[in-house]
Order: sequence, then C-alpha cells, then structure tokens
Amino acid sequence: MSALLEVKGLQVHYGGIQAVKGIDLDVHEGELVTLIGANGAGKTSTLNALSGLLKPAAGSITFAGQPLAGMPVHQLITAGLALVPEGRGVFPRLTVAENLAMGAYVRADQAEVRKDLDRMFGLFERLHERRDQKAGTLSGGEQQMLAIGRALMGRPRMLLLDEPSMGLAPLMVQKIIAVIRQVAAEGMTVLLVEQNARLALQAAQRAYVMEGGRISFSDTAHACLNDPRVRAAYLGE
Repeated sequence: MSALLEVKGLQVHYGGIQAVKGIDLDVHEGELVTLIGANGAGKTSTLNALSGLLKPAAGSITFAGQPLAGMPVHQLITAGLALVPEGRGVFPRLTVAENLAMGAYVRADQAEVRKDLDRMFGLFERLHERRDQKAGTLSGGEQQMLAIGRALMGRPRMLLLDEPSMGLAPLMVQKIIAVIRQVAAEGMTVLLVEQNARLALQAAQRAYVMEGGRISFSDTAHACLNDPRVRAAYLGE
C-alpha cells in the first residue's frame, strides 16, 4: 500500500548550513507518526519543507500521489495538508470564532463549515467559552487549542503538528495530547514533531528519530519507548 506522504532524499539548506541531510520518511493514511529529536536536529525544518514554507534543496515530497515541489502554500492547503506551526500563529486581533473561520477560508460548503465550527467548540470546550474573546488574550494552551482547531476547520487529510506542547502547563499538555489522539482515532493522518519524546511515543504508532539533520533510526513507537538509545537520549533514563 502506498503512503499518503512519501519523502525521499529531502535536503533543506539555510545558506551554507545543511539543516536536513537527505532524509526518507513516509506516513500512511490514518497513521499517527512522530518525529522526535533534540533541538536543532532538523525537525521543524522538515515540517516547513513539507508544508511549503521552505523550498527543499534536493529530494522529493509526494502527497496523495502528487508531487509537491513548487506548489504554492494555498494549493497545499486545498490538497489537504495543514500545518499547526511552532508558536501557534493565531491572529491575535481576531476573536476565537473568527480565527476558526479563517481555517475554512478555502471552503465553499458553508453549511458544513458551521457544523465543523460546532464540532470544534465541542472538541475544545474552553474555546466555546471564549468564542468572542480576542485570540491574543488567550493563554498559551488556549491558543494551541485554537491553532489546532483552525487547522481542522479546513478538513485536511493530514495534520502536521510542530511542538504542540511547548511552553504549556502539564495539565494543558495532557489535554492537547488527548485531543491529538482523539482526532487520530477518528481517522485523521498526523505527523507530530514533539520534543517531549515520552508523550509523543505514547501517542503515536510509529516513530522516526532525527539527529543532526538525519534520520538515525525508525521503529514502532512502542519499540522506541523500550529502546536503550531512546531511553538514554530522550527519556532521561
């Protein structure tokens, strides 16, 4: 069975610095796959290349059988690929409801958009309580919920998540991870970049470990949780 996302020989450069050094990875329909590694390993650069924010120096990216090289970001969104960026990137002067509506700007099925808006408010009850509040006044965890909800409003086939737990209180981290697991269980394909390796591996089905711009190894998430290399390097054991 072919993968929904296939990456072959991906390289990403920043001037003379090679951030991603020829990686291969794939994600199949309905999978929750995580990419873990230390700061500076190349994880965010990889997601930015997949989502069209960075132009790869070499390699190929195929999504749903379609090459993505040179495709504008708005076409990637229409094709079904949605990024929740590191730092969340909400529109601070718009309300919660307006931010969510922005996630559906490429859609014309307004009746279904309204249903999805209600679904987001059911998925994130905190957002329903704050639907008329400016996004810039929300807590970090609430903004992360909003960023995920906004991405889901586009009805993507695949969700790219970059460090969703960063800077959040432990209880909010658990809520965010629970929502990610829920949407994955409902059939959403997810590629999760996460520095909290334990949480990521507990949520995912498969994992890639990235070191120095390269994939050092990959396995099932369960196997990685019990791998001495992962336990020593990322789990503090």
